[in-house]
Amino acid sequence: MELRRVEESIFKVLMILSLLIVVGSLLGVIGTILWKGLPVLSIDMLTKTAEGGYYLGKGGGILGAIAGSLYLALGGTALAFFLSIGIAFYLQKEYSGGTRLSNMTRLSLDILWGTPSIVYGAFGFAVMMYFHMRASLIAGIIVLALLELPIMTRAMEEVIKTVPRELKEVSYSLGATRLETTLRVVSKQALPGLMTGVLIAFGRGIGDAASIMFTAGYTDRIPTSLFDSTSSLPLAIFYQLGSPLPQVQQKAYASAVILLAIVLAISITTRFFSRKYTKYIIK
Repeated sequence: MELRRVEESIFKVLMILSLLIVVGSLLGVIGTILWKGLPVLSIDMLTKTAEGGYYLGKGGGILGAIAGSLYLALGGTALAFFLSIGIAFYLQKEYSGGTRLSNMTRLSLDILWGTPSIVYGAFGFAVMMYFHMRASLIAGIIVLALLELPIMTRAMEEVIKTVPRELKEVSYSLGATRLETTLRVVSKQALPGLMTGVLIAFGRGIGDAASIMFTAGYTDRIPTSLFDSTSSLPLAIFYQLGSPLPQVQQKAYASAVILLAIVLAISITTRFFSRKYTKYIIK
């Protein structure tokens, strides 16, 4: 009996220690970024594009990088969503029946999830070279969609699995078709979880630099076409930290504050709508 209590106490200590490490790491990262970035953050950084020599300490801002990041992440997430939602529903037993194809699809998604983002960038760059394309916004969106696809699909699949089977059977018994049940019952029941999956994929997309380094390019201008090159906040941070000038390196932390604020705003907005639609959830 004493041995069990000792084991229980040890695991409680380990759990608390793990929690403190995770929370402490998060607070440390956020605190460092805010401490170094807020004093440098200015209106010019938010409202002006980079001028000539910006990465050598001259004037301007990162408006082009902010706009580019939003274009890339929102476009990639939207494209990944339209692909993921269909795959996630197909992988359910009532659609695929647990066939070998569905198992292979899951395996492929798991492998793609673990593939480094630089591999996506290299693949996208190779395809662009084959078709004689140059770096552009549309190329970056497509590569980011491929990067987010396995994350979003697997998250959605697991959420849809949690919908009670009895709820579907009631819908079928009332004469609803499988498509009507999917759209009007299952989707509403799983909506908060689906939104969480989209948010996770969006966070991965807006914070990634390797996959778009060779596909989206980099420019100081705001793109006006899908075929224009575009900048992004992760690459802006990378180039600023790579500068030998301390004042430019400090601007990298200000850029990180902006990126953190965007992700936080998207997260809060998603949480709000997620709670709003929990009225459809049957507990």
